[in-house]
Amino acid sequence: MKILLDSCVWGRARDELAALGHDVVWSGDWPTDPGDEQILTCAHSEGRVLVTLDKDFGELAILHGAAHSGIVRLVGISARQQSVVCHQVLSAHGSELLAGAIVTAEAGRLRIRLP
Repeated sequence: MKILLDSCVWGRARDELAALGHDVVWSGDWPTDPGDEQILTCAHSEGRVLVTLDKDFGELAILHGAAHSGIVRLVGISARQQSVVCHQVLSAHGSELLAGAIVTAEAGRLRIRLP
C-alpha cells in the first residue's frame, strides 16, 4: 500500500513498513515542512494513506472537507510499535482507508470513521 508518514511518526517506521512491502514516503525527509494542508494534498494526489499522530488532519478532512486517500491516526502508540500497528491497520482496513475512511488506533481500541 502507498503510505505518507507525517514527520511526527518515528522515522524508522518508514524502513520497517517498506520491508513489509509498502511504498512509503516520510515527510521528515523533506527539506521543509509544508504544513498540514499541503501534506494532506500531497498524500491524496499520490493516492497515499496518511499516517500521523496529529488530530489536525482529521479536522481538515471532517470539518473542512479536505480530500484525502485515508488517514490513520496513532494515539499513544510507542515509537517502536508504530510500524506494527500501522501495518495491522492497513492490512485489516486498507480498502476502507482508500475509500476515505479515517482510522484512529489506540492501545486496545480502533475507531473507524467511514466516508
